[in-house]
Amino acid sequence: MASSSSTSCLYLHSLPKASSGSGQWKNGFLGGSVSSRRLFASPVMFLQKRPRLSAIRASSEGSSRRRVYKESQAATGFPNAKVQQIASSILPVGSFVVVTFVLWKVVEKFMSPKSSSPGEGKGSTQGVKWSIGAGTNLLQGFAAKVLNLSGNPIGDEGVKTLCATLMENSSIEKLQLNSTDLGDEGAKELAELLKRNSTLRVIELNNNMIDYSGFTSLAGALLENNTIRHLHLNGNYGGALGANALAKGLEGNKSLRELHLHGNSIGDEGIRALMAGLSSHKGKLALLDLGNNSITAKGAFYVAEYIKRSKSLVWFNLYMNDIGDEGAEKVADALKQNRSIATIDIGGNNIHAEGVNAIAQALKDNSIITTLEVGYNPIGPDGAKALSEILKFHGNIKTLKLGWCQIAAKGAEYVADMLRYNNTISVLDLRANGLRDEGASCLARSLKVVNEALTSVDLGFNEIRDDGAFAIAQALKANEDVTVTSINLGNNFITKFGQSALTDARDHVLEMTEKEVEIYF
Repeated sequence: MASSSSTSCLYLHSLPKASSGSGQWKNGFLGGSVSSRRLFASPVMFLQKRPRLSAIRASSEGSSRRRVYKESQAATGFPNAKVQQIASSILPVGSFVVVTFVLWKVVEKFMSPKSSSPGEGKGSTQGVKWSIGAGTNLLQGFAAKVLNLSGNPIGDEGVKTLCATLMENSSIEKLQLNSTDLGDEGAKELAELLKRNSTLRVIELNNNMIDYSGFTSLAGALLENNTIRHLHLNGNYGGALGANALAKGLEGNKSLRELHLHGNSIGDEGIRALMAGLSSHKGKLALLDLGNNSITAKGAFYVAEYIKRSKSLVWFNLYMNDIGDEGAEKVADALKQNRSIATIDIGGNNIHAEGVNAIAQALKDNSIITTLEVGYNPIGPDGAKALSEILKFHGNIKTLKLGWCQIAAKGAEYVADMLRYNNTISVLDLRANGLRDEGASCLARSLKVVNEALTSVDLGFNEIRDDGAFAIAQALKANEDVTVTSINLGNNFITKFGQSALTDARDHVLEMTEKEVEIYF
């Protein structure tokens, strides 16, 4: 395998947190609870190279010496209460300083690989992912493209040290700092890094504490950096002001391809500013995640205007907002003009039959959209009917997700009728719709009909009992050209009798057609 196709990653395990008063570190590098005194006396280091694990363990002789040391300390006349008081005050702080120092020395060594002669060691790290504990003496000359520090509470000071190391680095292309207690000051340091570093392509800052100020710093970096491709800021505190600041940075940026802003409480005003910035964006944004941002029908108007103009957006997420039927109608009108979006998620937006009917009409003459997520919307049987009537002969939907949509058995009847004619849908999600045996039987009748597209059906959480299971089993046996390879019936009320019927049907299909059907109970 050519070295150019290799991927090397450095993962640094989560730093342990000192628990006040206990003198112990939990979930530390050794996989258990390690006292602060032991951490200072005999730090344990290990180098882990998947799939094999080599660990340097403290010898029994070392353990013996520690016991002698403890006994000698116990023999002294120094009061235990004072020792505990001093330890509880000093050790957590001292431990944090020591481990942080060790961690960043590791990173510094890792970031400065020595050059080697042509051909030397070629292919030695191809396809290998490294997992390295604190204090490890890393291999010289090892250069990875991915640095993952996610889950380590390094905070702003740790990020500052890291950025100083990465300023001149020319190998790291993906930096993951998710859940690292990173705040505005850390974001400011990263912004300065982005202004000077031209190697980074992906930066992940999900689930941190970045506020308006941090968003402003990162926006300034986007104006100067033209190599960053993916920016992940999910689960932060950008708000409307942060979105407004970010919009200004997006206007002058040419390189960004993915923007993840899920869960930032942006709101309608923030969306207005952000959409204006993206409309002026000089690059070709392909993915936009705006899920869980308190967007209503008013904000959906600004989103729709951007969708109309976008010619590069392929994947779009509005999951868990509150655009309602009015917002759905605005998005639907925009989709009639857009010819780039292939995947759209409008799940969890309080959309009813009226709103989903507008979406269905947009699909009528649209052959670009292949994945539609409508789950967690109370569209009911009428909404299922509106979608089914269009998808029976129109559209190019390959993945249709209607979980938790309250369509009931009547809605399942409409979907089943659609499946008799549709030749594009391969993945169908109907979880938690209250289908029961009646709805399962309707779908089973459609499974008897030859459908060359459908491969996966999810019917979990539908209160289906043995009668529904028997109907599905008979349908599988009756269809000699069955293309379904996966049926999920988990979390229903199927007994061993229904399970046995489904198992027999699966074996029958395998024997008669040599096709395997996975059935999950």
